[in-house]
Amino acid sequence: MPGRNEGADAHRQRARHAEPCHPAQAATADGGEARHQRHEALRLPTRSDEQSYPYCPTCSAPLGGGTRELLAALRASESRFRAAFADAGIGMALIDADDRIIEANPAFAAMIGRELPDLVRTHIHDIIDPEETDRRHYRELVRGERDRLRVEKRLKHLDGRTVWSNVTISLIRDGSGHPLYTLAMVEDVTEQRLLGDRLAYQALHDPLTRLPNRTLFFERLNAAFMPAPDGSPQGGSAARAGAGFEQPAESAPTAGPAALTEAAVSGGPAGRVATVTVTVPAAATPTPPAAPAGARPARRVGLCYVDLDGFAAINETLGHHVGDQLLVAVAARLERGFSRDKESLVARLGGDEFAVLVADSTDSEQLTRLATELIAALEQPFDIAGQQLVVTASVGVVERPVQETTPTDLLKDADATLYWSKADGRARWTLYDPDRGANQLTRQRLATALRPALERGEFTVEYQPLVGLADGAVHGAEALVRWRHPRYGTLSPDRFIPLAEESGAIVPLGKWVLEESCRQARQWQAEFPDTETFVSVNLAARQIWDSDVVADVAQVLERTGLPPRLLQLEITESAVLGPGGRPVQALQALADMGVRIAIDDFGTGYSNLAYLSRLPVHVLKLDGSFIEGFRDPAPGGRPDNRFRRADADEQIVGAMVQLAHALGLTVTAEGIENASQAERLRLTGCDTAQGWYFAKPGEAERVAAMLRAKRAS
Repeated sequence: MPGRNEGADAHRQRARHAEPCHPAQAATADGGEARHQRHEALRLPTRSDEQSYPYCPTCSAPLGGGTRELLAALRASESRFRAAFADAGIGMALIDADDRIIEANPAFAAMIGRELPDLVRTHIHDIIDPEETDRRHYRELVRGERDRLRVEKRLKHLDGRTVWSNVTISLIRDGSGHPLYTLAMVEDVTEQRLLGDRLAYQALHDPLTRLPNRTLFFERLNAAFMPAPDGSPQGGSAARAGAGFEQPAESAPTAGPAALTEAAVSGGPAGRVATVTVTVPAAATPTPPAAPAGARPARRVGLCYVDLDGFAAINETLGHHVGDQLLVAVAARLERGFSRDKESLVARLGGDEFAVLVADSTDSEQLTRLATELIAALEQPFDIAGQQLVVTASVGVVERPVQETTPTDLLKDADATLYWSKADGRARWTLYDPDRGANQLTRQRLATALRPALERGEFTVEYQPLVGLADGAVHGAEALVRWRHPRYGTLSPDRFIPLAEESGAIVPLGKWVLEESCRQARQWQAEFPDTETFVSVNLAARQIWDSDVVADVAQVLERTGLPPRLLQLEITESAVLGPGGRPVQALQALADMGVRIAIDDFGTGYSNLAYLSRLPVHVLKLDGSFIEGFRDPAPGGRPDNRFRRADADEQIVGAMVQLAHALGLTVTAEGIENASQAERLRLTGCDTAQGWYFAKPGEAERVAAMLRAKRAS
C-alpha cells in the first residue's frame, strides 16, 4: 500500500527533525505536544493502540526494545487500574477541572440509581449538593494546594432520596506536577448514618413517652443562655438552631404522642388555681434600668416544672403497666397542647415529672397562664386500660431575665417551687418567691449543719421555771435547747427542731439534751434536797420510733444518778394518740420506771378524752392559745366578741382542769405573761404555770437563784 508507506516515511522524516517524546529517547515535547499528552492521558489505552507498536503512539517514531518493555509494563499497569476501577465495590469517578464526570464505575452508578452513559459529562453538582466550606476546600485541591480531601456528603439518588456517603477525593497530577484531574472514591454510609441518627434520637428522647429527655432538655436550656450572634448575652432561636436531633423518618416509632399540633387548652378551675399565687414582693424584684432607644429588650426565659399528684398510688394499686400507659397519655396531651413552636419544649425529666421550657418568654404572667392551662388539661379524664383515670398536677413556675440567672439556678428554683406547690395542697401552681426561696435555703443549710453542730458543741440548754400557782414556789423547770449558730446567732427550738425531726438528727440531739438536763437536775437535788425540783424534757415521736427510748432513759438516769421521779418527759398529744401502739408501750414502760409523763399542747391535737383514762399520763400541759384568751372583763359590763371568746376560753380551761383532777392528773399552763392571767388561772384550779411573767428561759443558775430565794423567805 504505497499511500500508507509514503505517509509513514514522511512522518518518520519529520520525527527525525523533532525531539522524540517517549521515555527511551529522554526528550521533552513542546507545549502543543505536552497538551496532547495530557489529553491522551485522560483516555485509557484501547486494543487499537497496541496495533501501532513498534511505533510511538504519539509521534510514530520507531521504538527500541527497552521502550517496548516499558510500554508493555505500562499497559499491564493500566489494565490492572481498569479492572480495579470497574470492579471496585465502592463508587469511583474521574472528574475534570470543570467539575464534570469523565468516567464512573458501575458501583457509583448503582449507588445513585443512574446508568453509566448518563453520567459522562454530568456536572458533579447535579449529584452532590454544594456546600460553601467543602466547595472552598475542593477548589484548593483542584488548584493543587492540597492532595486529598475527605468529606461526608449527601448524594442525590435518581428517585429523590438522599444517599449519605463518605467521599475521598485525590488529585492526579501530570508529569510536571500540574493538576490534571481528580479521582473521587465514594462509600455508601446511609445505613450507618441512619443507625447513628436512631441512636442519637434514642439518647435524647425518653423511650416510653418519646418526649425529649433530660439530656435534650438541658441542651435546649443551655442553648437559651448562649450568646447571640450580635454579641448580646442571650441566645434565643439563633443559638438553639440545630440543638438536638429530629427523629429520622426511617426510624419513626410506632407508638408515642401524636404529631405536634397547636391546640388551645382552656377552662378548668382557674379561679381555684389563682388563689395559690405567691406574690413576689416588689423589693425582691428590682426593676432593671431602661434600655437605650433602639436596643433589643433583654431576653427572658421561663420554666414550668410539672409533677403528677398521687401517681405512686396508681402504680401501687393498678400496676406499673397502667402507670406507664398513663404517662404515655399524659405526654401525648402535653405535646399536643404545649409544644407549640421551637420556642417551647415539653420534656420528661424522669418518673412522673415533666417540664415545659419557654425560651424568649415575655413575663411571669405568660408562664402563670401556661401553668393554669397545664393543670386544666391534665385534670381531664384519661381512658386507660378500659377505665377512666383522673389525675391532678402540681406546677412550679419560674420566669426571669436570662442575664439574672443560670440554667442551674433556674431548674433548682423550679424544683423548689414545685415542692412548695405540693406542700401548699397540690393541684395548683406556685410562682417562685425569692424570700421564700431564701428561707428554704436557710432551712437546708441548717438541716445539713445539725449533726456537725452537735459534735462541735454548738448547742446549749436553757431552763424555764415551772411555778406552783398556789404557793408561788418553783416545782421544776422545762429544758429548752438553743443553737448558738456561728452565722445566724442563737436559734430557738422552733427554728431547727422540725428540721431535726425530718432528718433524724433529733435522735442524737434528744439524747444529748436528756443527759444534760438530768445532770443539771441532779445538781439541783444535791443543793436543794428538800424541794424535789424536777426537770421536764421534750421527747419527739421519732425518738420513740427510731431508738430504744426506754433503754436510753434508763442509761442516762443511771449515769447521772437522778431519781426517775425527778424526770418528766413531755410528748405531744398527736404523737401519743397517733396510729400504732409503740408510743403507748414505751410510755407505759417509762411510767413503770417512775418517770413522769406529760402531754404537751393538750387540746390542739386529737383531744380524744377516752385515751386519758388508759394512758400512763401524769400531767396535762395546756396549749398557750387557750391562755391568750384570758383577759380582764369588758369595761362597762358590755362584752364584745373578743371578750366573749375570752370567757369561752376560761370556761374551757376550767373544764379541762376539773377533768384532769378527776382523773388524778395535774395541769400546767404555758405562756403566762402577766399577774392577771396567773390569778385567773389559779382560780380555775390550775396547778403550775410557766411564762415570761415568772421568768424567761435562761441559765440553770437562774432556777437555782429562785430556789435559794424561796428557801430564804
